[in-house]
Parts: sequence; C-alpha cells; structure tokens
Amino acid sequence: MMNFQSLKFRIIALGVTLVVLGIGLRLVFALPFAQDQLRDLAASQQLSIASYIAHDIDHSIVARQTLIGELAGILPPALVRRPDELTAWLKERERLNPLFNGGLLVIHPDGNGTLASYPAATGREDLDFSGREWFQAALKADAPVMSRPQREQAGGDPIIIMAAPVRDASMRVVAVLAGVASLDAPGFLDRLQENQLGATGGFLLISPADKLFVGASDPSMILKPTPPQGVNLLHDRAMAGYRGVGVTVNAEGVEELSAMASVPSTGWFVVARMPTAEAFRPIAALRGFWLKSTLLVLVVTLAILLFMLPRILRPLTEAAQAMREMADGEFELRPLPVRRNDEVGSLALGFNYLVARLREKEAALRASQDRMEFMAHHDALTGLFNRPMLEDRLQQAVARAEHNGTRFALLFCDLDGFKPVNDRYGHNVGDAVLVQVATRFSEGRRQIDTVARLGGDEFVILLADLDDAHLDAVSVARHYLATIGAPYDVGGITFTLSISIGIALPQGPSLSGSQILSQADMAMYQAKRAGKNQFCLFDEETGDCVAEPSSAAQALDVPTRAA
Repeated sequence: MMNFQSLKFRIIALGVTLVVLGIGLRLVFALPFAQDQLRDLAASQQLSIASYIAHDIDHSIVARQTLIGELAGILPPALVRRPDELTAWLKERERLNPLFNGGLLVIHPDGNGTLASYPAATGREDLDFSGREWFQAALKADAPVMSRPQREQAGGDPIIIMAAPVRDASMRVVAVLAGVASLDAPGFLDRLQENQLGATGGFLLISPADKLFVGASDPSMILKPTPPQGVNLLHDRAMAGYRGVGVTVNAEGVEELSAMASVPSTGWFVVARMPTAEAFRPIAALRGFWLKSTLLVLVVTLAILLFMLPRILRPLTEAAQAMREMADGEFELRPLPVRRNDEVGSLALGFNYLVARLREKEAALRASQDRMEFMAHHDALTGLFNRPMLEDRLQQAVARAEHNGTRFALLFCDLDGFKPVNDRYGHNVGDAVLVQVATRFSEGRRQIDTVARLGGDEFVILLADLDDAHLDAVSVARHYLATIGAPYDVGGITFTLSISIGIALPQGPSLSGSQILSQADMAMYQAKRAGKNQFCLFDEETGDCVAEPSSAAQALDVPTRAA
C-alpha cells in the first residue's frame, strides 16, 4: 500500500507537479520568448543580408567614383585639342578598368557636345550637357560627382553617370570626364535581380532624395517612383532616415519583414524584404512541436519516477549515516566513497567537493594571513620594507645603540632624473625601473641591514651593528653611486640614472628615529643642491651637511663594505 507520507511519494508528487508547472510555464512564458527570439534571429539575419548587399553596392559605387576621379586627374589636358589621341587614351583606360560599360566621355567645359568618347555612340558629340545637374556640379566640385538614376536616351536602359573636372596646370577646367554605368551591369546592381531572399522575398534599392527605386529583384520596379507617403508607414520611416528592421504591410496588402541598411556613399538604402508567413514559418512549427513534446515529457517523467525512484533512494541512508557520524566527531572529516554514477553518486561527489573546498579555504586563509602580514611590512611594488617597518627597525637600532654602544648608519637615497623617465616613457616603465633599483639596493646587504622604500623614488638603507660607522657608510654610499648609475634596460629602452645620498651617523645624545631620518633627509637634499650624483654626511656638532670629497668620482673604485 502506498504510504502517502513517504519520501518516495512526496518526490513523485513533487516531480509530477513540477512537470505540470513546467509545461504551463513553457506554454505561457517560454514559448512566446522562444518565438520572440526566433523573430529577432530572423530579423537579425535579414538585416545582415541587407547590410552585406548595401556594402557591396557601396563598394561598387566608390570604386567607380574613385576611378573617374583618378582618370580625370591623370588625363593630359593637352589631349582635349587632339580628339583622336584622346579617344585612344579613353579606349586604353576602358580596357584596363572596364567599370563603365556605358562608355567614357570627355565633354566641352561649356557642355556643348563631347570632345571624345569611347565606345563611340552616334549623336553624343552633339548633345548639350550644360543643363544637366551633374555636369554643373562637376564643374564646381573638387571630387567626383554622381547623377541621379535615369534612363539612357538611346536604349532606355537604367544608368548613372559619374563625372569629374579635368584641370590644366592653372587649375582651370578644360573638360569634364564622365563615365556611364548601367545599373544592371555585371558586378554592379545585377545582384539585386540575380539573388532572391528565401522563396518569395527580394531586395529593393531606394534613393530617398529622388524618390525612386534604383534597383529591385523585380526588374519592372526599376526607376519607378516610390509609394506616396502614408501607404507604407515603415517605408515612410525609412525615407526619413530610419535604418533597421520592422514589420509592415506592402502596397499589395502582404505583411512583410523588412530590413533597411544604408549605402553610405550615395544616401540610398537597401531593403531586404520577405513575407512574414515565410520568415516566421519555423515559429509555427516550433509551437506544434512544443505542444506534442510537453505531453510526451509528462508521461515519460512519471514512468521514470515510478520505476527509478525506489532504487535511487536506497543508498541515501548510507550516505546520511556516514555524514552524521562525521558531524558527531566519531571520525575525522573525509570524502565519501563514490560507488555509483547517479544522483546519489553526485551527492557523494558534492560532499567530497565540499570537503576539498573546506580544506582549500583553510589553506587559502592561512596564505591570505601570511600575505597580509607581508603587505603590512613591505612595499607593494618592490617588495622592500615599507616606512612602518623601517621606523620599527630604526627604533630597535637606536635602542641597541643606547644599551650596547653599537653604531649604525642611515642612508637616505633619492634618484636623480627619475621624473623625466616617468613623464617620457610612462609609469609602467617607471615601475620596472624602481624594481631594478630595489634589486640593486638589496644586493650585498646583510640580514641585519634594512632596505626600505618610503614612496616614489625615495629609498632608505639602515646599516646596523657597524664597527666603523663612518667608513662603512661611506663605502656603501660609494658602492650605490656606481651600482645605481649603471645602465637600465626596460623593454629595449636603455638609459642611466644617478642618485643623491644623505648619511646620518648618530653618535651623540639619544635621538629619536624621526630625528635621525630627518638628518639623513637634510643631507640628501644638500647632495642634490651640490650637484647630485654624490653623497653628504650630516654633522651632528654643527648641524651642517658635509659633502664627501670626490664622492661621485670615487664611486667606481671603492669596494663594498658592511656587507
């Protein structure tokens, strides 16, 4: 008999409830969301196609504008008076760059007829171009211009004309070079007619300024006027500058998904359109699939729960018992054995992962404590001791000097010329230099010595328990003048620095650490005022700072002491 209070029954009831609830949520929320995602995907793909076509058209137009501009720039002005040579010149350029299948024309600067054209066309030499907008624009422009889309007078083919002025050495316009390109020429706008979007969709190329269909998958629409305002609201928005995706009803009453993308060089835009019935057909198929699959999921889930749940729950008591024993301290925390690769096994793996994470957390906590302790006494950039640690070591040295009579010396060091390095090469290079400087300061020092960075380019070295404080401090200072003055190489950048050192040798009445540090600081500034790249000693009797004779010159010849 079924125990309605059992865990098995509760899990089955919960599972069925969750499945039913999940089915309801799928139908109410997930299915509409998936439909929206599919719509967005279809719109995004259609916009990508429109953008690709627009980019391709823009590239074709820019290539032709560039070509006509280059040809106008290299056309020898003297040829305008030699028609035969000019025609040969045009023929050669057309052969090399056949982008203008309608031909190249060189037009009189007054617009009355052509000076030459290739290929030759009957009647062109007598045409009057003076009233054409593109011709007038070309006379005044410094760059190539393009005509509005139009039909050729002779054959009625849709064309555009690109033109540029030909100037002589005095920048006077001696002719206008024009190229005629058929809109449906191979490699130009013919792709709009050759390609179809889906089974029933297509493309449009529209000029908002001219209110014309420049190109279309349907050849009958080429150079036809666009619909009047109010017929197609999405079209009205596109004519006003909107670019993107939308759903609209076309002039034939068919609902379409349309994507608009600009052709930057012309002000035109491409429309990729497809009936929504075709564009969103996968959504209808998805809806039917979801309705069928939800019923199947409900039946299968219930069967699996009834069959598998008794077998799955049996090992849980063993794992629970082992966890209780570990919690009660009967044995140490340890991983559970994993005997099955199922949910129970996952539970055991999860517990084992928890045990491992607890051990990792414990180790990380110890490492963090060690790191925090290190950071409390060391400079973050160089790893040297920081000011608090220096003050503590200095206070200890003062105490030992008072009780044991030991001597110590304090060297206050400041880099010369470090700020220009930071300003010129940036803080990354400056930080790398400071790390190298810190390494050079630390080399050769004893464990009882203290090398600290106060901040910026200021460093302090405490030499403790010295036999001859004056001699040892001077020796170390000279060593640092040579060591710090050696070249630095950071990322292929090589330069040199120098250092100014102030030395305090406390030997009289007891002084505080801050007073001794102040004495060394004063001596350091005296070394800078004396010309830098040297060291000065603070004289306690007079309160003056005395420069060591030839300290900079002797730096390379004196070995390191107090090491």
